[in-house]
Amino acid sequence: MNRFSLALSRAIARVTDAALGPYQTAVIRIGFSLTWLLFLLREFPHRQELYGPDGPWSWDLAGQLVATNGAFTPLLWSDGQLWFEAVYALAVLWSLLLLLGWRTRTTSVLFMVGVLALQNRSVFMGDGGDNVLHLMSVYLVFTRCGQVWSLDARRARRARRTAAARARGERPRDRVGPLLWGVLGLLLLLATLAGRMDGGDLFVPVLLWTVWAAQALWWLVGRRARTGQPRILLDVVANVVHNGALLVIMAEACLIYATAGWYKVQGSRWQDGTAVYYPLHLEYFSPWPALADLLSASGTMVMLVTYATVVMQVAFPFTLFNRRVKNVLLAFMIMEHAVIAVVLGLPFFSLAMIAADTVFLPTSFLRRVGDLAPRAWERLRPGGGPSVPKPRSPAGRPGGERPVKAAPAAGGAPGPRT
Repeated sequence: MNRFSLALSRAIARVTDAALGPYQTAVIRIGFSLTWLLFLLREFPHRQELYGPDGPWSWDLAGQLVATNGAFTPLLWSDGQLWFEAVYALAVLWSLLLLLGWRTRTTSVLFMVGVLALQNRSVFMGDGGDNVLHLMSVYLVFTRCGQVWSLDARRARRARRTAAARARGERPRDRVGPLLWGVLGLLLLLATLAGRMDGGDLFVPVLLWTVWAAQALWWLVGRRARTGQPRILLDVVANVVHNGALLVIMAEACLIYATAGWYKVQGSRWQDGTAVYYPLHLEYFSPWPALADLLSASGTMVMLVTYATVVMQVAFPFTLFNRRVKNVLLAFMIMEHAVIAVVLGLPFFSLAMIAADTVFLPTSFLRRVGDLAPRAWERLRPGGGPSVPKPRSPAGRPGGERPVKAAPAAGGAPGPRT
């Protein structure tokens, strides 16, 4: 019983003390916001046909469907062209801000609103990746996805440098946060009073008001609390919500692969090993016909790819219990999605699935990637790369400097030379 109590207390402490997986949630935030941003920019010339008032799925048809399923979409608040253009532009802006990690607690909610606004307006415009993006945009609201690799993390580092100023009684003011909170609260109030939040599923309106109130409470506790206990309590609640959302994201990814794999097992074409052959020869999914013919020329290769796809999808949830097997299978699945993006012409579906896969990447690997990215940027930017050494003088020192002896360190031992 003592061992059980000790293990339980450790598990509770682990869940409440910190937000787990900061690098995983950061890469999920970057992956899904980048996917949605690239999709909106690519389809910008075709936005009218996809989501506009003059599209095949008309405004009236979308209104009838939303009245039936109760979906949330601000695009149906007005059928004007100006309103549509404003919502589309804001969806692009919110995706960019979430990608950069600017005020992620707020922009994650706005990102969700942009995704729901467009996707619920035309539910038939998608390739499967839109369903994943739809779900993940809601889950991201509950995560603390700006702890690393974000402008929020950069601002937090600067705030820690002002600890001395806080000790002296000086409180640096955050004017952007309260202003953003006030403007969005006013817009949310106007939309509620105008009845735009009524007549459908109340989940999104309640979520918006809850997040808005939580932001107000967080700010008041940070500014007015005389002790640190209320802030610690809010941190514990935020950590529990974050860790629960991270678990849901992982379970959702496993569910996607498991259901896809078991449905494939029941298909006759997957059983006889020929299923991969047919999408390679569909005109709609053949941007590179010569490449598709090359990949399908070998019947043995088609059979191996077909069976390997089923095995990887069915086995993936079970491989989470073995780190090495999971990492190997995860690399193969990411590579498979990259091939699908090129061969079948489904880049955004593949990007969405790769973004979902990244939640299982090891923290050590993500840290190494994060350390390599600044170095690569330094080499690529103009004027970057290794510096050219100065010409040496006859004495052997750059620039003719004379060697300087360091002062002896403590204990009489000579210090390192400069």
